[in-house]
Amino acid sequence: MKSERRPFPACAVLSLIFLLLAGCSSTPKPAKTAPKPVPSPPPAVEAAKPPAEKPSAAVEEPPITAAESVQAAPAKGDAVEKDAAVLLEDAFAAYEEALAALDREDMEAAQAKLDEAFGFLLRMSVPADSPLLQEKHDLRLLIAQRIQKISVTRTTLASSVNGSIPLVENQWVQREIKSFQTVERKAFEDSYRRSGLYRDMILEELRQERLPEQLSWIPLIESAFRPRALSRARALGMWQFIRSTGYRYGLKQDKYVDERMDPVKATRAAIHYMIELHDMFGDWTTAIAAYNCGEAQVQRVMRAQKVEYFDSFWDIFANLPFETARHVPRFIATLLIVGDPAKYGFELPPPDPPLQTETIRVDAAVKLATLSQNLGLDPAALVGLNSELRHDSTPNYPYDLRVPAGYGEKCLACIASLPQYIPPDVVTDRYTVRSGDTLGAIARRYRTSVDALVRLNGLKSRTLIRPGQVLRVPSRGGVETAAPAPAATAGEQVTYVVRGGDTLFQIAQTYKTTVEKIKAENGLASDILFVGQKLVITTGKAQ
Repeated sequence: MKSERRPFPACAVLSLIFLLLAGCSSTPKPAKTAPKPVPSPPPAVEAAKPPAEKPSAAVEEPPITAAESVQAAPAKGDAVEKDAAVLLEDAFAAYEEALAALDREDMEAAQAKLDEAFGFLLRMSVPADSPLLQEKHDLRLLIAQRIQKISVTRTTLASSVNGSIPLVENQWVQREIKSFQTVERKAFEDSYRRSGLYRDMILEELRQERLPEQLSWIPLIESAFRPRALSRARALGMWQFIRSTGYRYGLKQDKYVDERMDPVKATRAAIHYMIELHDMFGDWTTAIAAYNCGEAQVQRVMRAQKVEYFDSFWDIFANLPFETARHVPRFIATLLIVGDPAKYGFELPPPDPPLQTETIRVDAAVKLATLSQNLGLDPAALVGLNSELRHDSTPNYPYDLRVPAGYGEKCLACIASLPQYIPPDVVTDRYTVRSGDTLGAIARRYRTSVDALVRLNGLKSRTLIRPGQVLRVPSRGGVETAAPAPAATAGEQVTYVVRGGDTLFQIAQTYKTTVEKIKAENGLASDILFVGQKLVITTGKAQ
């Protein structure tokens, strides 16, 4: 939010104190000018029903008969409910005026209206079975979140690296620092070195939105700055988006491309997501927790709190899922270490230099390894710059390809001379690993290769699997296949879909060509094939 930063006013402090101590269920105390002391009634508890007994004699009310009390009780309850409904409407009206003030960046007016809305809630007293109770609770949370957001806006500089996110060094943070200093030390240093490739880009995006630059270190704990990192929860990419959240923030996912693995596009999506989370929860630590496990999970934990008070991250910390509970302390530990490495016993390596690239429009499907080889580049160079390409090849529709700076024209000229590459189109089933299974045995059972299983499942090891693990395997009856040898004249180009048991030698014999020609036309670096792979073949003359 763009606004002038000013000291946090006393009225906001009073509101926070009310939130922490009073809650919404408090009732006004008796006036000090009462003629004689009357014991204060216990605070109204929303979960308890109004007392059915006759009012105490200490409360000066005219006596009523038993018959009158039968008729008067419902009337009084109706009046209480009506008064509560009026107070709730007044509270909502004040809250809406506060939102309007926030939109025009009038912090003083917004704070005053939030105080007014909360005052109305303090005066409400409703039975446990009232439909107004949930609305009262929800509005209390909204008011609390807006008050904290105003506090953060006034007391910190949004673009400041230091101070935007509270660096609390408690026992949980110290535990994560100890882990980074010992068992995770090498991984931490490698991640820090890798951050240089992308962090300048992330900082630029954060500055455009005037967000804390500290957020640029989230990928270190999410993915170690690896664009193709895949978690056990199937979260993918440097910013670890699950499929549904990726779609929600505009990240394209199709047969050829998964933009969750694109550092630039995923960074922009992550920033938009975090802005929404900060607006929802009011502080960055809770927003970062929600980024890890989802806003619905954090909201459930907050609603389960038994005491009505202002919820901060450390209030709900113990009730969050284990991984999320560790996530924020790990993030704060990272900020502390990179902010003062020597204090924590680190001599961090120099970050890798930022990527220098240019973009060209490609209209043909080509294998990146083949293109790199023809340009004299490292085979992994183009793959690293275009990590969103699922098959390490450009799609069969126009695509903006990133290439090293200065290679744009060379790439376009080279692509024009390369054969079209057709990515594999494999239909998969799910297989649950059983005790005694090996990847080799599973590959033989499904007429595929270990390499294909590793690629399909993003496995880091060719040997390590565990019972209960779910693997994607080529469907026994669902692989798209072609006829064994479609009729073709000499020199005609055909497309062949690899089936179980096929070899390059057999395919070459069928189409009267050679293994070398098939490999050259399809950019193959080895003789290994996998079921469902498509090959473009130019038929030869009959022998």
